[in-house]
Order: sequence, then structure tokens, then C-alpha cells
Amino acid sequence: MSVARRAFIQMSVGATVGILFTPTVWKALDDVSIWTQNWPWIPKLKYGAAGAVPTVSKMCESGCAVKVRTVAGEAFGTMGNADNPISGGGICPLCANGVQVMNSPTRIKAPMLDGEEISWEKAQEVVAEKLAAAGSKVAVISGDQTGTVNEVFSALLNSAGSDAFYVMPCDMQAADKAWTGLMGSQGQVGYDLEGADVVLLAGADALESWGPTVANLKAFAANESGKFIFAGPMQTKTASVTSKWVPVPAEGMAAFLLGVTYYVLQAGNMAGTADFYDYKAMVMNDYSPAKVEAATGVKADQMAEIAKQLLAASSPVVVPGGSVAAHAAAFALNVLLGGAMKVVPEFEKAIPSAMSRSEMLKADILEGVDTDLLFVYEANPAYALPEKVKAGFTVAFDMVNTETTASANLVLPTLHPYERFDDLATPYGLPAATYSMGAPVSKPTVNAGCAATFVLGLADLGFETFEEVLGAKAEAIGADVEALQGGEAFVVDGGTPVPLSLAPNVVGKAAVPVKGTGAVGLAPYTLLNIGTANQATTPNAPCTISNNQLVGDYMVVQMASATAKQLGVSVGSKVKLSGGKGECEALVQIFEGVMPGVVAAPLGLGHTVGDEFSKGKGDNVYKILTVSSEAAAGASTWAGSTVNVAKI
Repeated sequence: MSVARRAFIQMSVGATVGILFTPTVWKALDDVSIWTQNWPWIPKLKYGAAGAVPTVSKMCESGCAVKVRTVAGEAFGTMGNADNPISGGGICPLCANGVQVMNSPTRIKAPMLDGEEISWEKAQEVVAEKLAAAGSKVAVISGDQTGTVNEVFSALLNSAGSDAFYVMPCDMQAADKAWTGLMGSQGQVGYDLEGADVVLLAGADALESWGPTVANLKAFAANESGKFIFAGPMQTKTASVTSKWVPVPAEGMAAFLLGVTYYVLQAGNMAGTADFYDYKAMVMNDYSPAKVEAATGVKADQMAEIAKQLLAASSPVVVPGGSVAAHAAAFALNVLLGGAMKVVPEFEKAIPSAMSRSEMLKADILEGVDTDLLFVYEANPAYALPEKVKAGFTVAFDMVNTETTASANLVLPTLHPYERFDDLATPYGLPAATYSMGAPVSKPTVNAGCAATFVLGLADLGFETFEEVLGAKAEAIGADVEALQGGEAFVVDGGTPVPLSLAPNVVGKAAVPVKGTGAVGLAPYTLLNIGTANQATTPNAPCTISNNQLVGDYMVVQMASATAKQLGVSVGSKVKLSGGKGECEALVQIFEGVMPGVVAAPLGLGHTVGDEFSKGKGDNVYKILTVSSEAAAGASTWAGSTVNVAKI
């Protein structure tokens, strides 16, 4: 492993822990030290026994298996759980700030109906009445990708005669639509990043924001001899420590992968599906290297070299991000190559009437939601999906105030992950089915409740509390509850992927690059220390945000010097980006790690609700993303978003 890779892993996995537990760092930064250690809302610790209690955290999209550091039974910090394969002792920047968020003044203190505080009993009456009146026009938007809480919500929908379960846009959904939808397969796709000898990250920013980032970092560090290649419109942190960055526009990722596939097919590799020869004919006729180069700008010799390395590898793997078409093209390429792509089984359900995970991923939220009664669970669609969600009455479950809770009719405060029973079922990307569980570490400091238990009180689903549901879940999969709550994980190995179809007609049409009408392409990217679609910047994070993302209260966008010249701007220029139905203001930074003709902008800034660490900081890039239709694949995507840029 190179020094650069080792340094990156140490920085990424250990930096936040160092910030939290090494006061010497702050003593060297006097002003920062005063700011970050003297918030009036941080409780004072008592003298007592120190402990490290295992549980799970849902601050990030994949979730982290953590240990909560306590003194006299009171939480003061968070660390990774070395005994759990999801964490391996590491922790992401969001989950590392769990205690700070738990004690944040932005926490919702009690149930609120139209701005007035009410009791939980009154809230139950109101929701029961709305549920009866809505009939089947009920929907759920969940920000939890890995929890059994989704079984509870989906079972409630089933009892109302609705299947309108939505997840926030994510790679797990695109992967499922490709794997179980287009290719007719079962299970969830995973990737053995530690065992692969050549890894092509095709738009998957695996070390920063894609999949279980902490597990990815650990696998990346352990794979000392593996060769990693990153393809995408921007040289991300992941790309900066791989062997090679291949500039590929987001809307051209599927075509690029089919261009690589051309050479793999030319070498004689085959797949055992009935439509293999149709797939081969589609690729050889429509996605020749010359055609792909013309459509994407990626040179034919670059695709040939990548194919050569994949073919020479004993255990290669292609890891996609982005559109359904890109996922389908990557999965087909993996099937042709053999190697380190895995398919992991779905764990048995605790509630028989609940949806399977694949069923929960079917509905396309980018097409819009319009319903009489909407339940939103720890998600922020009002921020990340402006104008996409409409409801007659909205019930928002969350820990802290957000744009969604600000606009909801009924706001119900959820217990923090350290105050509740919760679980993590196979975060997307892991090469094995992995189940973890957590129990309360701290007593609630506000009048919060368990969202799943509240929902169980609305319909007869066979359980009275969520703790009972989790007990049934453990029994259904054959795991021991005490071992799980002690920090252990239940693991079932993944197997060899066997698709029923390669879907040549669909993939061939959906892979054609579709770009918006703006002057330049928009490359949105996520950094966990800035936040996600569901979680705003956490309290310790501002000290780690670079001036390549935020200067003062202004967001920073990055572009190559050729793009800046084309637009008539330079370093520090203030610009307005217009796209979709919105506008953003930003400052310009020059970075040659962005493709020419593309502007890179950080997601997660520009909140209008929140605390001093997120509210009014930067601008909201989700406002300027444009949705394009993958009509052939029956899906929508943000890939291909473009903007016009005007100097202010």
C-alpha cells in the first residue's frame, strides 16, 4: 500500500476521533478551542466510572456500528466498534458527532401540531383520524436505508391498501432497479473491495460518500496490492488516492462502461443468460469505442487499457454509482468478468405483512409524491426534493428541526439513536449480509418517543413495541439478541451473481447520454463532514470544512481553468448558477481535477432551518439539479444536470 493511501485512511478514519478526544489539537487553535468546547448547551459530566457501550448510529445513510463513551452513565463521545465488521473500529464524520447532536438545542422538544405543543396521546388521536380519512391515499418517505423501522411503516401502508413507500434517492435504489428489475435477479449486490485485485469505481465515491464508507476505507487499507481506478466527472478524495482518474461525465457513465465491455466481449468472455448474444450484438454495434468516445469524450485507448487490466485480474470488480443504466451496465460487465461482485441474501422479515427491501425501493420519488396523508421518517424532502412532494397532511418524525419539520402539520420528536432500540441490516455495498442491533445508552433529555412504537399503535400489526419487533427480527434470522446488543454482528456470506437477463434492449437505449440544456455540466458531490440530504452539518464539522467548499457564508464551486475562461470568471469571482427551477450563488475556485465544461458543487449546504453550524451557510445545490427520465429503464436520474453560470 502506498504512503498516500495509508495517510488517507489514517486521516479519514481517525481524524474526527482525534478532534473529539485530543484537546491538544484545539489548544493550538485558540479561537476554535473556545468555540468548540464551550457551547452552553453541552452538559457537564459528573465524576464516575468510564465506559464504552456498543450500539448503532443512524446519523449517516449507511449507519455505523459504534461504541458510545460514557462517564457515570452519561454519554460524552463516540468511537468505532472494532468488534463489528461494519465499523472495524472506524467511524464516519457524521456518526462521530452523535453526542453533540443528541444535546443540540435544535432537538425537537415535544410533539407539535401546527406550531402548538401537544401530548403524545393527542398526537395519536390526530393521526388515527387522518389515517381513517385518507383511505389508501397514504405514503411514507423514509430516510433510513437499513432499519427494520421500515417494516413497521410499510406494514401500516399495507393495512391501508397502499404501496406508496419511498426512499430518498440513493445508489441502493438504482442498484435494485437494475439487478432485480431489469436483470430479473434476487438479493442485494455487494462488492468484495478487500479481496479484489482490480477495482473500477465507476462514479462510486466509495471512500467519502458511497455505501458504507467506513467499511470501504477499511477494505481499501487492507487491500495493499489491489489496483483502484476511479471514473467520474471530478477528481474526488477517492480519486485522488487511486491509481488513475478517468474523466467521465455522469450522464455518460453507462456508455463508458459499455465501451469497456466492448473489449471484454472482443476477448471472448461470455455470460450464461439466454439473451447474451443479443447483448453482445447491442454492445458491438451501438457502443463501439469510436461511438463511445464521440458521445462521452473518453478516449478509446483509455477504455482498452482499463479492459485489459480487468481481463488480466484474477478477481476484478466494477462498482457503479449514479443511474440505473450505469448500474445495469456495470453488473453485466461483472458477470462477464467473474470476480469480486457478490449477491447477498435479504434477511427474513419480522412482520409478515411488511414489504421486502426490494419492494420498498420500487417507487421513484423523483417522479413526485402527491398524497392525502404523508409520513416522513428522519428524512428532509423539503430540502433535498423541492417541489417534488405534496401532501394534504404531513406527519414528520425527526430528532432535530429541519426544513421538513418546519413545513409539516404534525411534528413528532424521535429518540436519538443512543436513546432507542434500532438496527442495521446490510448497508448497501457490503459483500456479506450483516445484521447489527443497538439498545439505549442514554435516557431521553426531551419528550421524544419511538416512531415505530407510535406507528404500531395505529394498526394491529402483531406487536406493541419496536423492541418486540427487533426481538422477532433476531429470531427470524437466527441471531442472538444479547450478542447483537453486546456489539456483535450476525453475518451471512454473499454468493456468486447469476442474472436471468442482461436486458440488452433496455440498457442499450437507457445508456445513451442525456444532457440538459445549460451552458455547462453540473457535478454535485457529497462530503460527509458537510452533511447529506437528510443530515445537516454537525457541530464539530465546521472546523473541518475546506475553503474549496465554503468561504464565510458563500458556497464555493470548482471548475477547470478552461471552463473559467469560457465563462469569463476567475478565482474568487461571485457567480449565479441557474438550473432546474432555482438559483444558487457561489464563489469560484480553479481546480484542474474537474472535467472541462463542468462545474462541481458541494451538496449539503444552504439550510434555511437549523443551528449556527448549518443555517445560512452556503447555498442549496438541490435547487438547481434537473431530473431527466431513464424512460427505457423506468427510472429518473439527476445525472446530466446542467446549469447556466453568470458573473455577479
